[in-house]
Amino acid sequence: MSKRVSLFVTCLVDQLFPKAGLAMADVLERAGYEVEFLEDQTCCGQPAFNSGYWGEARQVANHFLEVFEHTSGPIVVASGSCTSMISHHYGDIYRDDPAVLERVHRLESRVFEFSRFLLDVAGADEFGARFEHTVTYHDSCHALRELGVKHGPRRLLSKVRGLTLKEMDAAEECCGFGGTFSVKFDEVSGGMARTKIDSILRTGADYVCSIDSSCLMQLQGALLRGGHSVRTIHLAEVLASR
Repeated sequence: MSKRVSLFVTCLVDQLFPKAGLAMADVLERAGYEVEFLEDQTCCGQPAFNSGYWGEARQVANHFLEVFEHTSGPIVVASGSCTSMISHHYGDIYRDDPAVLERVHRLESRVFEFSRFLLDVAGADEFGARFEHTVTYHDSCHALRELGVKHGPRRLLSKVRGLTLKEMDAAEECCGFGGTFSVKFDEVSGGMARTKIDSILRTGADYVCSIDSSCLMQLQGALLRGGHSVRTIHLAEVLASR
């Protein structure tokens, strides 16, 4: 019997960065898994939650639960922040609803951020990838601070043939996105992004890599506005490269 996983590609990947989702599927298949994509999936509810609209966040989370709780295998997520929303903050928005909270607890043990799933569940760190570029890695806030994801993505990148990994001096600093934070506090967000870009440029890297497309969107916008040639790429795209 083949091993089976369900993908939660997140709304941002689905709508704006589909290549990252396709790359995830490719890498998971190389690791020996049958990949299922449930087309009814939408959002985890994080934008509403972070903006204080917990009622609206619950409505979106209800749909996530309805779509995924009938699956049986692991649920692999293309984003550290969305993984954190499900595994950490669904408990907050349902804390006054024990019946739904029990459903959440049953589901959250099956939810994994992509890089952590590869290393801790699949037990794989090499996928035949080749990427002839210098890369620097950005630690996204939720993945680093709420999930403890730091060394895993770097280990995976170190196994890619032709890739040179250069650490930036501000790898753990926020990119300034923060969802609606970047809209409500655009000047602060822009200043944080520029600080991050300066750190990226000092590495001399061709690409900045992360596991969160939201951070990569913020950084790519700042890089383009600054006229820089550095590009952004999701970890899955690097691991799927030939």
